[in-house]
Amino acid sequence: MGDQPPGPRSETAPDRAGPRSRHADAIPTVERSQLRIILRRFLHHRLAVASLLLLVLIVAFAFLGPAVWTYDHRIHPDIPSSQPPSLAHPFGTTSAGHDVMAQVMRGTQQSLKVALTVALLSTAVGSIWGAVAGLYRGRIDAVMMRGVDVVLILPLLVLVAALAGNVRGGTTWWAVALLISVVGWASIARVVRGIVLSLREQEFIEAAYAAGATDRRIIFRHLLTNAAGPIIVAGTLAVAFAILIEAGLSFLGFGIQPPDTSLGLLIENARTAPFVRPWLFYPPGAFIILICLTVNFLGDGLRDALDPRQKNRR
Repeated sequence: MGDQPPGPRSETAPDRAGPRSRHADAIPTVERSQLRIILRRFLHHRLAVASLLLLVLIVAFAFLGPAVWTYDHRIHPDIPSSQPPSLAHPFGTTSAGHDVMAQVMRGTQQSLKVALTVALLSTAVGSIWGAVAGLYRGRIDAVMMRGVDVVLILPLLVLVAALAGNVRGGTTWWAVALLISVVGWASIARVVRGIVLSLREQEFIEAAYAAGATDRRIIFRHLLTNAAGPIIVAGTLAVAFAILIEAGLSFLGFGIQPPDTSLGLLIENARTAPFVRPWLFYPPGAFIILICLTVNFLGDGLRDALDPRQKNRR
């Protein structure tokens, strides 16, 4: 028999993929951005999410509460003196005629202003300082880091108190924030420098230099952006650092002064009343503890979310 002409099956290629591959191709895929991955990791950190919600409530209490509450932080003649907590005054009253809840609102507001300002200024200055030192190394790095060492070995509270004592016209919240920022950037600079020392040896930095990028662009576009995770975490920890330093300064009489108030000043004014009138001492102390704890847990959650070595959860 001679060769038979090919049948119609030869005109169509056989389906070698099989039903399994056709099923896999039918599965819809969604490309996840880096921001979405970070958000997903953060939401899996339940303690950090709870801390964020609690911190939002504290901020709302401090900044929105005075707008709806009956009293402000000043003395009111119609307020009875030295009254324990009640429906009219949930945190009690002072002997001078202050509503303690209004004072705690104002104190929390001023302390948060100081903390956020210190976090922004310290993080900005420390990040740039550490990035420049780590990029150039050599003599520039040595001189810059010796300056960091000098700031780190100085007794922090004593230094800030000495500076605050020389401020004319008293210390307002912004003056206290600037004074704390003067010494608060050094630890962040050391952290960023260590990260930049490893980043500068990466191939993408060499490629950027080969493409004609300037040192300024290398620092702001490549080094600081790739060190954003540790920098953000350091910034959150700077908030707790500033809260504690401001409280210590106010307790020593070098912080925010009357007629304004802060959480540290409220504790200083009630230092003899923990057992006699506890409602004057414990509310501001509890708010300091809550702010510091929530910020630290929030920093832990951000650290885990921004760490590229963390495994994705299915």
